[in-house]
Amino acid sequence: MVSAAEQMAANTSWSALGKATDLRNRILFTLALLIVYRLGTFIPVPGIDTIALREFMEQAGQGIGGMVSMFTGGALGRMGIFALGIMPYISASIIIQLLTSMVPSLEQLKKEGEQGRKKINQYTRFGTVALATAQSYGLAVSLEAGELATDPGMYFRMACMITLVGGTMFLMWLGEQITQRGLGNGISLIIFVGIIAEVPAALAQFFASGRSGAISPAVIVMVLVMVVTIIMFVVFMERALRKIHIQYPRRQVGMKVYDGGSSHLPVKVNPAGVIPAIFASSLLLLPTTISTFSSGATNGPVMSWLLANFGPGQPLYLLFFTSMIVFFAYFYTFNVSFKPEEVADNLKNQNGFVPGIRPGKKTAEYLEYVVNRVLVLGSGYLVLVMLLPEILRGQFAIPFYFGGTSVLIVVSVTMDTIQQAQSHLLAHQYEGLIEKSQLRGKNKKRNKRGPSRK
Repeated sequence: MVSAAEQMAANTSWSALGKATDLRNRILFTLALLIVYRLGTFIPVPGIDTIALREFMEQAGQGIGGMVSMFTGGALGRMGIFALGIMPYISASIIIQLLTSMVPSLEQLKKEGEQGRKKINQYTRFGTVALATAQSYGLAVSLEAGELATDPGMYFRMACMITLVGGTMFLMWLGEQITQRGLGNGISLIIFVGIIAEVPAALAQFFASGRSGAISPAVIVMVLVMVVTIIMFVVFMERALRKIHIQYPRRQVGMKVYDGGSSHLPVKVNPAGVIPAIFASSLLLLPTTISTFSSGATNGPVMSWLLANFGPGQPLYLLFFTSMIVFFAYFYTFNVSFKPEEVADNLKNQNGFVPGIRPGKKTAEYLEYVVNRVLVLGSGYLVLVMLLPEILRGQFAIPFYFGGTSVLIVVSVTMDTIQQAQSHLLAHQYEGLIEKSQLRGKNKKRNKRGPSRK
């Protein structure tokens, strides 16, 4: 039978948004901070020759026109104060998560509750500053090597580093404010807005290539159909679950014996989310990005070989991309998102068990076996979504970056934000029902009077 909560969620309509003042305020607050982010992408870093930068980006846009520019919302191409984007914070948080699963002291800190979480967040911020400082220094040196600085020297490097590191820390603060006082995950929404902001210009360039004859109409139709198909496929796979049946024994409370219940342990087909795609893409785009800004001045034989064999669409590029996606999918799942030993211990502490499997070590082995089989499908799905756009982009010379990473992020963030909005609407409906029930209770109490005297 469908529960009352599920019936209420099914009947939730967006017309109730006008009555849910808290949700409306959260949405307006989120939009205001995202507008601040978009304005910041157009404020340039001091000391940049904007005319030379524009000409440079038109000629060498392919090197940074991929995932790096996508995560910054075009700020890297304009060399704005948010040119590093939120990527240093994401990289630092992922590194801290991986270290937490491997370093015993950090793992113990994670189990200390709110205090441990604050300490881990502090380490993540320190890591963000360190990564942003290193990246900003490398970017400043590359800008000087590409003759894009009006007055190269130590002053330019320091100004560039302070501006870029400050921009990244400000973005991190914006993301935290959106998460606490807005709607959705702030960091994910910043990346989401950066991707969506570049879509209109990319589509205009794509259709302009079709009008000029560089791309045939059949290819345009095929790409549009492929985009819709991939989005539908991603939505289906992100919602796909492998449910493991969990049984709870009978329990006796006093003189009463309660029947045991049953539930399901959901295991996502893709437990690692978009993390494997981000890691693999970052590793592959690093040599190309460095070479792009240095204008080939520092390219040695090793860098030249990497650029020749690990360029987009090359066989070694696709092979390495596939292996990295599969590796990070398994590594991140078993070390961060789903630890079979911890899940088995939690089930044992709650007196739950998998039918036919002994609690404890045997349950952990069974969960590891199930997740391993599920990850074969999950990693294959990630490889397909990530490689299909890359192959088609290389074969048909699509003039803008269209990758599986952007599709995964856009779909995942959209689904998560809509789910949170529906949760707020559902909570608002519950509040309305409680208020109505209290008013009815008061009316009943008022009507309970004795017979009137004549």
